[in-house]
Amino acid sequence: MRVKIYHNPRCSKSRATLALLQARGVEPEVVEYLKCPPTAGELDDILRKLGMEPRQLMRKGEKVYQEAALDDPHLDRAALIAAMVEYPILIERPIVLANGKAALGRPPENVLEII
Repeated sequence: MRVKIYHNPRCSKSRATLALLQARGVEPEVVEYLKCPPTAGELDDILRKLGMEPRQLMRKGEKVYQEAALDDPHLDRAALIAAMVEYPILIERPIVLANGKAALGRPPENVLEII
């Protein structure tokens, strides 16, 4: 089984999710998404697998969310995805991909549903 985690090592939930996977014998491909963000296409695919719209996966408390006026209700899906690619700090974490599915590790145990 191939598992990928979009991970931020400074985030406690992300660290806990990675530890949970490893405790289950899963050694995922770890992508530090702040250094290597997903492409717009990858992010669109992740959102579809999560059953979410872009704003649902955005960290609205981040300073850049306000600075880039991303609260504008007229921004479409493509514009919001582009903003997350440009400013990956906006992407909620961690995201785990496995078995053609995706899960947000909030709480970490959510990811157990897809492995």
